Amino acid sequence: MMQKAMMAATSRTLLFVSLLSSPKHFSYYPFLKPSRVFRGFKPFCSAPSPILTTIDPDDLKHSMLLERLRTRHLKHSAKLPSSSPSMPPQNLPVLGQETEAYDKGKGKKKKKIMADSFEELGLSEEVMGAVREMGIEVPTEIQCIGIPSVLEEKSVVLGSHTGSGKTLAYMLPLVQLLRRDEAMLGMLTKPRRPRAVVLCPTRELSEQVFRVAKSISHHARFRSTMVSGGGRLRPQEDSLNNPIDMVVGTPGRVLQHIDDGNMVYGDIKYLVLDEADTMFDRGFGPDIRKFLGPLKNRALKPNGQGFQTILVTATMTKAVQKLIDEEFQGIEHLRTSTLHKKIASAHHDFIKLSGSENKLEALLQVLEPSLAKGNRVMVFCNTLNSSRAVDHFLGENQISTVNYHGEVPAEQRVENLNKFKSDDGDCPTLVCTDLAARGLDLDVNHVIMFDFPLNSIDYLHRTGRTARMGAKGKVTSLVAKKDLLLAERIEAAIRKNESLESLTVDNVRRDTARTRITEQKGKNVKLFKTSNQKNKTKAVSASVRTSGKEPTIAKSVKSTAPAKPSKKIVKVSKSLKTAKTSAVQKKNRSVGGSSEGKKLKVVGFRGQASSSKRESFTPS
Repeated sequence: MMQKAMMAATSRTLLFVSLLSSPKHFSYYPFLKPSRVFRGFKPFCSAPSPILTTIDPDDLKHSMLLERLRTRHLKHSAKLPSSSPSMPPQNLPVLGQETEAYDKGKGKKKKKIMADSFEELGLSEEVMGAVREMGIEVPTEIQCIGIPSVLEEKSVVLGSHTGSGKTLAYMLPLVQLLRRDEAMLGMLTKPRRPRAVVLCPTRELSEQVFRVAKSISHHARFRSTMVSGGGRLRPQEDSLNNPIDMVVGTPGRVLQHIDDGNMVYGDIKYLVLDEADTMFDRGFGPDIRKFLGPLKNRALKPNGQGFQTILVTATMTKAVQKLIDEEFQGIEHLRTSTLHKKIASAHHDFIKLSGSENKLEALLQVLEPSLAKGNRVMVFCNTLNSSRAVDHFLGENQISTVNYHGEVPAEQRVENLNKFKSDDGDCPTLVCTDLAARGLDLDVNHVIMFDFPLNSIDYLHRTGRTARMGAKGKVTSLVAKKDLLLAERIEAAIRKNESLESLTVDNVRRDTARTRITEQKGKNVKLFKTSNQKNKTKAVSASVRTSGKEPTIAKSVKSTAPAKPSKKIVKVSKSLKTAKTSAVQKKNRSVGGSSEGKKLKVVGFRGQASSSKRESFTPS
């Protein structure tokens, strides 16, 4: 039995190593789970295995990470239909062919070209070396649209959903333009005089962009540095004193170095605003305008050098778009079909709370099964107090957490993110505010919204932390009564695959109030019409009863009844008239009794002579 077990274990070991050594079957490694099989494994025999000793764990981990990035990128890119390659469906874009996209703003159809590889987009060989090292073969939609436009030195706005590869969409052509300027124009790298500046709203996003730039610089040689808030000034000054081609940083710190004389505008030719909607929507507008001022003034001079602007965004509201069009006149907007829409590989759940449940207990019921599956989870809160309450509650229930919000120092935030990304031990749950909703490239399996966002844009940014580059993800929202209207609108738009642009709590409430007012007006109009019809019918019937009843009776009496009843009627009427005349005569006597000699005629009563004549016709 011991020999059989030893042979079985050795055979499994050889099978796993052979699968890893074959590039065609490399993608089978997740199903074998070698880390669980070989952890603490001790062979029964002392004979060493020559195959196992030749594997370097670092190389294996590096290759596994590259393969993971490559498979995610391939999942996100457009796929050819497997059923009939010669007869592609008309609705799906085919790689290497032109596809038409309808531009709602101008009402025209624009042709977009999807490419099979990065070489077709016009990238140079040295830039392609960096792409090959990343293991990426097929470009995404935003990369197919953005790379050729940036290479043509157009000022553009690149709009696509989170996790679609926007950083590479501008960084690859930007590096190629820098290298081309060196070769054609003889521009050299100088201290304190960068030729490209990338501005980011947060330090964390600056670090991510800087890492991408450093990875490309290993093949396409250029020098970059990072200057961002939260770091020490002295090391940044030293890095700027060295020859540099690109500076990545936050607007406030870049302006500070310019004011201190550590950096000058003279050679800046390329400007990138990453997360441009956040820059203009979160108070960075004055800093951006201050930075743009000298560049615009330089461009207005007769022999002044212009500059190319690249704006990158995952969402674009109408207000921000108006600001961008005013600030950057003539800029071209390039958007993918997935902008402001849900990510196809993410599953959305909305848990509606009636108010009697404990919201923290509901969070625990959602979180515990997800953590049991080994998922990496983010919990979003709207306020700092809510984030602290969630962190305290989860700590009481023995759930490890790390915080990410504005009150956490910048260095501590970076350390917490590293703990969250680490694969060593149990991964803690990240409890955060919307500060972590933008620009962070995290491998998250499950996003939980403890507090529902106030608008659809924040919802899109939060959900963008999961299901990145084609990976699967899950989004769970705890919906209170006050958030029900907005959640229902977002849920309906996701179900119909519609745009989630400019949906806010106030807009939804306003639209709901308008619909209720219009419905009430319609009901009031109907009630008014029906009441008018009833009043008309009543008036007609009343007029018929009052005016038309007696004449019809008199006619019928004259035509059919004998003469005696008619005489009775005449007698009654005449008796009434005689009574009236007698009363009038008495009144006349009382009025004219004192002046009998005078001929006083009463004007108020007419026809006394006629009444006397009528009295003569009465039978005695």
